[in-house]
This record gives sequence, structure tokens and C-alpha cells, in this order.
Amino acid sequence: MNEIFIGIDLGGTNIKIGCFDSELKLICKTAVATEADMGPDVVIDKMAQTVEKLLDDSGLSLQDITAVGIGTPGPAKYSEGVIIKSTNMPKFKNVPICRMLNEKLGAPVVFDNDANVACWGEYVVGAGKGAGDMVFFTLGTGIGGGVISNGKLVHGCDENAAELGHIIIYPDGRRCNCGQKGCVEAYASADATAKRATEAVEAGNESSLKKVLDEKGKITSKDVYEHLAAGDELAREITDGTAKALALTCISMLHITEPKRIVFAGGMIAAGEPLLARIKDFFNEYIWTLKKEPVEICFATLGEDAGIIGAAALAKQARDEGKYKSG
Repeated sequence: MNEIFIGIDLGGTNIKIGCFDSELKLICKTAVATEADMGPDVVIDKMAQTVEKLLDDSGLSLQDITAVGIGTPGPAKYSEGVIIKSTNMPKFKNVPICRMLNEKLGAPVVFDNDANVACWGEYVVGAGKGAGDMVFFTLGTGIGGGVISNGKLVHGCDENAAELGHIIIYPDGRRCNCGQKGCVEAYASADATAKRATEAVEAGNESSLKKVLDEKGKITSKDVYEHLAAGDELAREITDGTAKALALTCISMLHITEPKRIVFAGGMIAAGEPLLARIKDFFNEYIWTLKKEPVEICFATLGEDAGIIGAAALAKQARDEGKYKSG
């Protein structure tokens, strides 16, 4: 029987689950509402039941599972299999998720931060394949990240490294949700991009985005990039601000880890080449001139499946290295 690896992307809104073979080829996948307000016992029970049904629908059973990988948001003790806290799931406090799911599925369980898991997926089979050293950014409501050095995820002394969205690029700058001032997340996330556009329109800057604000009551980052494509000057300025912030962060990460590849993922990469090109332009403008850097800056390729693929790949790696943590 071929080995079976389960990848789970646990989010505050949805739980995505995929079943993969030993080559990390997707066999089947599904998604269910998390219902995080019901508490960890209910959520983990739902997770287990969904895995069992997914397998059953594919002619498989729990006994076929080789290992399970999970990606979760928020700080955790990954080596101990415990979620410390989660903003999106406030009832999840000191939850031994690996042990609890192991007891229900009867298979080894490992987990990591959701951005790390997506990073690992891109590294193993996506845009980072073959890179060896890679930096990964997720551009969404906030900015997450992952760092791979010499083929290993970087976790840090307390296991919560690679909070790349909270690198300070403008000291005493805009207030970030984390409490710091000047974080890249406060300038270049989807929410921050939309907020800067809204502030500019409300300040009287001429833009076709004013009609969007008047009619919808808000501007989204998607609106910004759509109006950029239509030639709006303010949308171009806002995009430049986002691209510059990301480029400065890339330069900092280059000097810290010297990656071969820097990969951007998340909803904002739907902006396409105009955003990527400007990131590269600002990168080349501000990077040092002591030597030419060979780093590649590109978009991710796995899309919304990065989380489940990365989680399954994490489980496979743990099997290969004998590092399962069931509880």
C-alpha cells in the first residue's frame, strides 16, 4: 500500500484538508467551517471526522495514514505540539493539538506555523524548489513569512522566528496592529494598502478610487490594483509605496540570510506583474553596490493549496527524519 500523508490547514474561518501520496501528489481534498468559537475539543473532533470521511470517500481508512501535518496561526510550542494562543481562535489556549488529534486518528501528528507550512510547501514542490535558501512572504490581511536556511526552516530559540511582517522599515512610522511602529505590515499588507489609499482619497487626492469609496464605503487592495491597471495616478503611488516597503524588507532579509530565492504568496499577488516589477525596481534602486546579488524575486505557484501541501510535506519530512511528535 502506498504511503498516505494528510495535510491540514487550520484557519480561524475554515479547515482545509488534503490527502497525498508518498510523492505528495494530491489524492483528494475538502474544506469545512472551523467554528472556532465552539472551542478546541469541538474543532479537533470535527477535524478528525472530516479526515475520516475524506479517506472513506476515496476508498481509504484511518489505518492507511502514515502521518499528519498541520499548519496553524499564532504563537506555539511546535516541539511540544502545543498551540499557545491564537488571535483568530481565542478559545485555543495551551492546546496540545498534536496529542489530541493523534488520539483520534491513531497516526503521528506534527505541526508548525501556517506561514512556515506554506513556505515549506513552496520550497518542496513550488516556486522555491531547488533553492536551498529561501525567504517567503504571505501578503494578505497581514504579512506572514518563513525562512529556509540550508534546507531547514528557521524557528529561533522560542520557536516563533520569521515574523517577517514585523520587521521595522520606518522607525516611528505607522502604528502596526502588533503594537510596534513602522512595521512593513503597516505599509504593505492588503489592509494597509487599502488604508493608505482610503486616507489619500479622504485627504482630497484626485483619483478614480473616490467613486469606489463613495459607492462602496471602502477601498480594497483589489480596487487599488484594478485602478492601477486603468492608469490611475494615485493607485500607482499607493502601489509604489507597497512595493518599496516590500523591497526594503527583501534587502534586509538578503543581508541576514542570503537566500537564493524570495517568494511572495497570498491574495495580493493577484496584482500580477505590475506589483512584482515595482518590487524589483525598488530592490535594485536601494540595494548596495558592493556586488551584484543573484537573488531571484518571484511569486508563489501553489495558490490556495500551499497550506495543505506544505503540511503533508512537513509530515513526510518528519517521517523521513524520525521526528514525529504525537503529544
